[in-house]
Amino acid sequence: MLRFSRMKTFGVLLIAVLGILFALPSLLSLDTRKSIEQSIPGFLPRWIIPHQAIVLGLDLQGGSHVLLEVDTQSVLRGQVNTLRDDVRRLLREERIALAGGIGVQPRGVTVRVADQAERTRLLPRLRELAAPVGGLFGQTGSQNAVEINEQPDGLISLAVTDAGVNERVRKAIDQAIEVLRRRVDALGTTEPNIQRQGVDRILVQVPGLQDPRRLKEILGTTAQLEFRLVADPGAPPGDVEQLPSQEDGGASMPVEKRVLVQGEDLIDAQPGFDQRTGEPIVNFKFNIRGAQRFGQVTTENVGRPFAIVLDKKVISAPRILQPITGGQGQISGRFTVEAANNLAILLRAGALPAPLTIVEERTVGPGLGQDSIDAGKKASYVATVLVVGFMFVTYGLFGLFANIALAVHVILIFALMAMVGSTLTLPGIAGIVLTIGTAVDSNVLIYERIREEARAGRSMISALEAGFQRAFATIIDSNVTMFIAAAILFFLGSGPVKGFAVTLILGIVTTVVTAVTMTRMMIALWYRSAKPTKLPF
Repeated sequence: MLRFSRMKTFGVLLIAVLGILFALPSLLSLDTRKSIEQSIPGFLPRWIIPHQAIVLGLDLQGGSHVLLEVDTQSVLRGQVNTLRDDVRRLLREERIALAGGIGVQPRGVTVRVADQAERTRLLPRLRELAAPVGGLFGQTGSQNAVEINEQPDGLISLAVTDAGVNERVRKAIDQAIEVLRRRVDALGTTEPNIQRQGVDRILVQVPGLQDPRRLKEILGTTAQLEFRLVADPGAPPGDVEQLPSQEDGGASMPVEKRVLVQGEDLIDAQPGFDQRTGEPIVNFKFNIRGAQRFGQVTTENVGRPFAIVLDKKVISAPRILQPITGGQGQISGRFTVEAANNLAILLRAGALPAPLTIVEERTVGPGLGQDSIDAGKKASYVATVLVVGFMFVTYGLFGLFANIALAVHVILIFALMAMVGSTLTLPGIAGIVLTIGTAVDSNVLIYERIREEARAGRSMISALEAGFQRAFATIIDSNVTMFIAAAILFFLGSGPVKGFAVTLILGIVTTVVTAVTMTRMMIALWYRSAKPTKLPF
């Protein structure tokens, strides 16, 4: 029998009502949604009153598009410097003195150890630096990051391999993506698209941000913060570095090369205002290690100027008047309010592992987005009218049931997208249009099966029951295969492909609820009330 309990009927209707409620905010203005959000009492969870809308992608609402490239040469120089420091440490641990010092080459370093016994003792330690490059899925690769060659005259060369450079670039890209994501999120934008593009590039798309200048300022700065002492007049030249001073209009300032405290020990940075002068400043706070180091340095150097260096520029050089042991301080440097806020964002997000160069930038205007929206709407309307008309003409009353389920199906897609904060792109609209056609495919399978059972001589109630039961396995198989394909597109695709995959996945999930369960409920209610003797199609 076509049995459908009251509890199941209530559950289906509740899902439909909730879908309408969660999809409704997408039709409201931003001010209306904000007022709804602010009206939620504090003792209630925020999700209890729907206020989230579907986020439109860059191709629909406009925004900024920036393509960044990692400076591979800078990464290589960093590897060579690290290799030099590691070799110096091993020489010190093995107590081996070099007459000519460590030679630095474009891709590595060289050392000359004349004594055979010292070479025999040093080489195994140097081979520890030639670690294998990580392979696929974190497995150990077959290539080494450093290649070691020994000459008969005692010359030992250590060169960074191409595999080592590529591995370091890959890690730099992964780390840079996380840093850039934290920076862009701090701008208050919604659903930025930040992903790897090729081997050494990062694509950043920020929907709704029409100020590419500010985005470039946030993305193009490495935010490497250092605390150093201003060099004394009689300091050795090798220990001093001349850096431009922001306070003195770009004039050079002698600063010690030794870094006393690094910005990586910061745990928070917030913009503020100096209580004495009213100028914008940045308040910062160290972790335990940074607080201890900062307190020790300020205690030992009371009276000396303390240079705050950001990206090789001295932005402030205050004099240490007293020890600062609380792990907190402030950075001042004639900032504007926007500059102080941007600096706080950069410091909170952390420093980039390597310099990034902007190789492409575009600003998509809302006019182009509106054209895309209009085209997507037209395609959706045409597809809906054709599908609805076909189902109604072919299956009559049962086609009407399928069309009602189809409307709920589309509403549930929008509701789920709003709930999970998914971004709707132009390919996403194409995915919705596709699900409009595939959603009624399940109804077609059920109806045709019912028709076959009725022609085979079954009674009407038996044909209805058999049609749903025997078509269900086919419906599940077809939807599972589509789900697998959509999941592959989502995990392996990027940008527009992911937008298409998201709407396709959500459409497949809601199809099972609407095309099978809801249609069955409506047919069951119709059969109980009308008591028909033959099919209406």
